[in-house]
Amino acid sequence: MIKRPPKLSEGRKLFPILELVTEHRNDAERYSKYQAPIDSKGRYLPFDQFMRRVDSGLNQELAWAFTKMARRSVLRPLVKLGQPSILCSYMPTVNAEIARTLVDQNVTSAALEWTAKKIGEESLFKYLFNDLVEDEAISSSQLEGAVTTTQIAKEMIKRNREPRNMDERMILGNYKMMNYVWEHRDSNIDLDFILDLHQIGVSGIDDKKYSPGELKKDDDVVVIDQDENIVHQPPPVEGIIKRLTDFFAWVNATHDDAQTVEFIHPLIKAIVIHFTIGYEHPFRDGNGRVARALFYWFMFKKGYAAFRYISISSLLKKASSQYAKSYLYTETDEMDMTYFIDNQCSIISKGVKEFNGHCKKVIYDIESFNAWLWSSGVFTKLNDKQKTVFQVAKSGTAKSFTATSVKENIGCSYNTANSVLNGLVELNLFSKKKIGKEWIYSLRDKQEIQKNWIS
Repeated sequence: MIKRPPKLSEGRKLFPILELVTEHRNDAERYSKYQAPIDSKGRYLPFDQFMRRVDSGLNQELAWAFTKMARRSVLRPLVKLGQPSILCSYMPTVNAEIARTLVDQNVTSAALEWTAKKIGEESLFKYLFNDLVEDEAISSSQLEGAVTTTQIAKEMIKRNREPRNMDERMILGNYKMMNYVWEHRDSNIDLDFILDLHQIGVSGIDDKKYSPGELKKDDDVVVIDQDENIVHQPPPVEGIIKRLTDFFAWVNATHDDAQTVEFIHPLIKAIVIHFTIGYEHPFRDGNGRVARALFYWFMFKKGYAAFRYISISSLLKKASSQYAKSYLYTETDEMDMTYFIDNQCSIISKGVKEFNGHCKKVIYDIESFNAWLWSSGVFTKLNDKQKTVFQVAKSGTAKSFTATSVKENIGCSYNTANSVLNGLVELNLFSKKKIGKEWIYSLRDKQEIQKNWIS
């Protein structure tokens, strides 16, 4: 459980300087460092971390009052949430500015087109990056407790296999949600949109528990921690449709016009959407998955197409405790959304950097591969489809191949895919072995390939 901020008296909240000069005059200089929204290291600390850093002998609440006063002067308004409604706000932190810059430079549709052109062949680009499309659906489900390996989940999706258990159903539902928000990226959001999204995402998992495509009907839905403590009581069911309708109107309004005085960067707005669905908790279950899918929908809508290949949930999964706390810090501190936005921006920056690194590695590998193809004479022996599969194998994007997986990824018939793979075996580039009724193909060791071609 986090330490909630103290409820400050009106006098201390509005006029901490008066208390300082009348009761703590001798410590005025020591209190001065708390008269800023961030600490000396640039951190926007929540109270439970702030209190541990207040100098010995000083009044923690008074120091907090000075920090809160400094924050109120720089907070920007966002949207009203809850019942009674509270105006949420945030301060652009260094993490937020870094994330905005990285996203604008690396994740736009234009940036993705540049990467695709550097890679060259459209089929190769799809093969190299399609593997990443599944990652968010899998990680988002694992974040909610789905117990299955990423490899098994990918195999189910690629082969269009029916899920064998509830965990796999959850992952498949998430995958369908991610496809839905991509296909509907030009749509506006309304109540029907999120009901359809929920229906697609959770149907067939446990319909009695989830009530697919329906808003919750009572107030017994709460968020609990690992110790069964209630950590979040969502706003009441009464008025939920009105609150959601008002929120959707805010989402559909334009806030990223450079001329508007209420400018909100699309990344910040997408994070607010994520937070709001989690906070409002409109469904009996599946709220987190819907919230994260809607984050992606808004980024797609605003032209950040490369987010299709970036999994935020895979990083949230590694820091799930901080993810949960960032919700609570906001809710317990006057709906100051800086905590949640700052946490998400830190995660998003890591995701974008990983994606950018992946793109650079793919481009480098392709350039090196092409040079080797020409110098070794292999290039003249391969057809276009074999070059695509060989490059994918060499890049490490896929470790094994089947005729079915090649057929799906490069868009050819099963017989053609089979011919492509066996041709690579005949050229001593691939090896194959039979598992059950299916042949599995994989790239030979690089030194072995070079030895075979030299000899």
